[in-house]
Amino acid sequence: MGMADIAEVLWNDFLRHNPANPHWCDRDRFVLSNGHGSMLIYALAYLSGYPIEIDELRQFRQLGQRTAGHPERELEIAIETTTGPLGQGIANAVGMALAEKVLAATFNRPGGTIVDHHTYVFLGDGCLMEGISHEACSLAGTLGLGKLIGVYDDNAVSIDGPTDGWFTDDTPARFRAYGWHVVEDVDGHDPVAVISALDAARAQTDRPSLICCKTLIGWGAPNKQGTADTHGAPLGPDEVAATRTQIGWEHEPFVIPGELRDAWDARDRGAALEAEWQTRFDAYAEQWPDLAQEFQRRASGAFPGDWGDLADAAIREIAAEGKDMATRKASLRALEAFAPHLPELIGGSADLTGSNNTLHSGSTVMDANNAAGNYIYFGVREFAMAALLNGLALHGGFIPYGGTFLVFSDYARNALRMAALMRIRSILVLTHDSIGLGEDGPTHQPIEHLSSLRAMPNMAVWRPCDAVETAVAWRSAVERDDGPTSLILTRQGLAHVDRTDDQIDLAAKGGYILLDSDGDPELILMATGSEVGLVLGAARTLMSEGVRVRVVSMPCTEVFDAQPQAYRSHVLPDNGAARLAIEAGARDCWWRYVGGRGDVLGMTSFGQSAPGKALMEHFGFTVEAVAEAARRVLGR
Repeated sequence: MGMADIAEVLWNDFLRHNPANPHWCDRDRFVLSNGHGSMLIYALAYLSGYPIEIDELRQFRQLGQRTAGHPERELEIAIETTTGPLGQGIANAVGMALAEKVLAATFNRPGGTIVDHHTYVFLGDGCLMEGISHEACSLAGTLGLGKLIGVYDDNAVSIDGPTDGWFTDDTPARFRAYGWHVVEDVDGHDPVAVISALDAARAQTDRPSLICCKTLIGWGAPNKQGTADTHGAPLGPDEVAATRTQIGWEHEPFVIPGELRDAWDARDRGAALEAEWQTRFDAYAEQWPDLAQEFQRRASGAFPGDWGDLADAAIREIAAEGKDMATRKASLRALEAFAPHLPELIGGSADLTGSNNTLHSGSTVMDANNAAGNYIYFGVREFAMAALLNGLALHGGFIPYGGTFLVFSDYARNALRMAALMRIRSILVLTHDSIGLGEDGPTHQPIEHLSSLRAMPNMAVWRPCDAVETAVAWRSAVERDDGPTSLILTRQGLAHVDRTDDQIDLAAKGGYILLDSDGDPELILMATGSEVGLVLGAARTLMSEGVRVRVVSMPCTEVFDAQPQAYRSHVLPDNGAARLAIEAGARDCWWRYVGGRGDVLGMTSFGQSAPGKALMEHFGFTVEAVAEAARRVLGR
């Protein structure tokens, strides 16, 4: 209610969109970062002509309805991103504006502009109190995202009441310090003032804009407007009746007069806007046919026609090299192999480029003066980085990746969760994956992080054991279009593991037999990452003692769990064999694989500061310790 006047101006007078084709690639993007106001976007979509029915608005917040309590991404009804956790919408919007700027610099030519749209975002006091807004908006100013326009709902009320007791920032000064253009003291209930402010913001081309609108929360509710009572709770029958009287609305609930529907309907206008763009694109395609074809490929999310063969050849080449290396370095090797064929790859690191190995030889730095780059220095902003990756993925035309230490995934966690919830492709390069990183000590040594990420629905977590599995993991992450992937990589060097061609192919299934004895196994050892080498050494020791051992490498439990039951039973047969899982992290997620006769060799405490090799020995991650644990499981 408080932002309805602003929304009416934006959607009717400025927003370039086509309700008949919500996927039009050059549409303006609209993000409701203050997602608790979700009914606003549902009403806007309905009035504008998107395929959402009035009965869906009646069923607000009910099971199975698209009109959820907070907007959940659905382009068909104009919802570009899922919002609700405050601050993430503005960060997603920064990622979308970044995508527009990079695509425009890559594809636009003099006399041939095919990428030219704005990103508008509504945000409130809560968004600005969240730290991610600082991270994201600071970077937006540094990158000069001139097509990003934020509209701040400055109503001075949050759930606990008037914000003057806990939020007294000088917001305009804060954003000017970021390098933003600021329009302040706008009456959010005066359409003329809002139009003037939006015009001023749109005139900026080299810096983002923030429009600070003074509004009255719950505007129109005579007894509750301006109070926290209108923040999320229903007004109640009496206040609804009073509001209808106050604003002069005499129509029945959920009845919109035909003349109002017609005035709002944006389908004809949107179709004309898209047709005009299509004319421009057709002329562009005649003059620059190769660029036009590449733009269409990237906009559609398709891979190059020979991608599968190229990826196969790259993985086989890495296998033939047979090099020992840390998997963080193997990750760079995979990037070097894949990136030349995938110009849509765009990535960076949260101030750990040299440690994460995310800068490949084809990387060019994107900054305010070079928008056509494909590498972003995110600075120490893990949360914003992950949320910007989501925005890049949501916009389309890119496969985004970002690097930090695994332990710092905690900072970014809610953005990772949102990527999983929205089922979008973003790739997290998370290095320094265990106590094996060594001297930095327990503050930097991940323990619970693997289990925590694996517990997140729809997050694929790959922890490869060598360069081959790392390349397979990268390919899986790149090709996965229904969710994010976390690549968990070592600081320390790991030995190359010889495989057959069949085993290389089977690695893509998330779990496979790496070493086997003749006959049915009486012991199954399973491991990931740096512990696979230990398990192979222990298996050979046990085989020399006459034990029938199978070694299973399980680089991605989520992918393995999605395989047909027949395959999973082949790898982990229910034949009574003893099982032992080994991983230098929390043990929680492994008990379901080892069963009643099994055990898990893992971490039950934080680490310590010491050289990595010494720590692995101290905590029992050696060939000898694995073999002894296996003997205990076998009862020997």
